[in-house]
Amino acid sequence: MRKGEALQTVILENKWFFLPFGLFLVMGAILLAIMDTGDAIFFFSAHRSYWGDLFFRYFTKMGEAAPYFLAIAILLFVRFRHAAVLPVLGLGVTIATFFFKGLFKHERPFRYFKEIGVFDQINPVEGVVLNAGANSFPSGHTMSAFALYAFLALCLPRKKAAGLLLFSIALLVGISRIYLVQHFFKDVYLGAILGVLIAVSLYCLQYRMDAPWMSRRLGGKGQEGRS
Repeated sequence: MRKGEALQTVILENKWFFLPFGLFLVMGAILLAIMDTGDAIFFFSAHRSYWGDLFFRYFTKMGEAAPYFLAIAILLFVRFRHAAVLPVLGLGVTIATFFFKGLFKHERPFRYFKEIGVFDQINPVEGVVLNAGANSFPSGHTMSAFALYAFLALCLPRKKAAGLLLFSIALLVGISRIYLVQHFFKDVYLGAILGVLIAVSLYCLQYRMDAPWMSRRLGGKGQEGRS
């Protein structure tokens, strides 16, 4: 991206992330309109498997802090400016998570199902400690995942392969939160939207600042471009 470049250009150049994301928004809106609260959780509860439990228990960590450190290491070889923004991205996600959770104060699935007397119909994943607070909406893991992987998709040069892969990772983190009975689908849906908004905003804002070191990278000086 160059200074003054339109947001539309940024989205078009990263269509392999934003096209599936757009489909997710459309399909998600339809599902929210036709599903009752908790339907997605009941679906996964009825379709548990050993490998599914194992996969989602560990894959959900892709929305936590550790992948940010790996992403910083990767972006040092792309542009120093991108690597420098990642801590700010993480801070922005943290602030947004606390703000919106405190604003809405929606009950977690465990507490919600307990109060309406149907939790015994849920088959939880063994070994997963269920959060019982009033901090479900939106999903922080999902917001973090979509912020991180959308930002990486914007920064990395191989747009097609990177965009599709990174969207898939973010989406699977969101699905993991439902599968593990930690969030409702509505929590994941809003978390994804907020995460992408944070990523795009910071990606564009970084170009309002400039210094000689920002366009450099490990292994060479680099040239300022759209990556």
